[in-house]
Amino acid sequence: MKWNYKHLAAASLVPQIILVKLLGSRPDWIERYYSQGLYPYISSLSRTLSGWLPFSVGDMLYAFFIGLILWRLVKHRKKIRKNLLGLGRDVLALLAAVYFCFHLLWGFNYYRQPIAEKMDIAETSEHSDLIALSEQLIVKTNTLQLALTQDSTKKVVTPYTKREIYEMSAAGYEALQKRYPFLAYGKPSIKSSLFSLGLSYSGYGGYLNPFTNEAQVNGRIPNFRTPITTTHEMGHQIGYAAENETNFVGYLAARAHPDPYFRYSAHAFALGYCLGTLQRKDPEAFKKLLPKLNAGVRANFKEVSDFWAQYENPAEPYLKKIYSTFLKANNQKKGILSYRSVVGLLVAYHKKHPV
Repeated sequence: MKWNYKHLAAASLVPQIILVKLLGSRPDWIERYYSQGLYPYISSLSRTLSGWLPFSVGDMLYAFFIGLILWRLVKHRKKIRKNLLGLGRDVLALLAAVYFCFHLLWGFNYYRQPIAEKMDIAETSEHSDLIALSEQLIVKTNTLQLALTQDSTKKVVTPYTKREIYEMSAAGYEALQKRYPFLAYGKPSIKSSLFSLGLSYSGYGGYLNPFTNEAQVNGRIPNFRTPITTTHEMGHQIGYAAENETNFVGYLAARAHPDPYFRYSAHAFALGYCLGTLQRKDPEAFKKLLPKLNAGVRANFKEVSDFWAQYENPAEPYLKKIYSTFLKANNQKKGILSYRSVVGLLVAYHKKHPV
């Protein structure tokens, strides 16, 4: 067999996986040399190249390459049937190239040091602390809702367009970096995804394109949820990959924002996760706390629930299972449930810094 670049690329996949796992076993190295070393330069360059464009470069590239692959499969289908080994080699070569680019451009952040260590907090699941935080968040969220609507029964309607929210979002990180310089944001690159309809049917509010470093937000989600979703995706851009940590960073940035609509979005988001945890683990406590929410806050929660309900479909659980497997393969043992783990960070942080 004559070896060429395709054979070499295909053969490199397993050594790459081994190398990533070896390097990933040293989060101190990843933090120092990649997350705080090489990655900020890669991220800044990527966002400089694509951030000024009003459309999603990454989504267009995805569409182009998926179309190209399908076109080649159809065009060369007869040759492919006669040479399945060649097809297998080409698939492995493509996977190896994607795997290399993914980790170089962003993916090593999955193995960085936990943010709790950097903030000197210890994640906790103490039940009494969770109830105390939930009560504090209810008071804060109610206060913001009433201030914004002047009526406890009215839901908050964020008056900004999606584009205005994207442009405003960096102010939250500017305020946050005064306390935590390592959370500085830098050059913006935030777009509504061209695949927002698909994201809605899949059950996702957004994603980071790891190859162009664009923060992709689902342009269909309720507007009051857009600020926290945007700051979440920006958290991925600054190098936080674990979903619980990115939820936490996004919350801190929206909470620190000078605009009250951003702060309301942040506190309602955190409250939702806390109440969701209580609903699963202590239904009685949940039933006691729920009536304390202003009717307007409950209306906003219902707005989000109704939005996702209209896109429910048989394929969604399978798509989420695939994504959960991807997360587990990238150092997130809880898979898609890692989103919920933000509660441990919220409780720990607010024990040290009260709401």
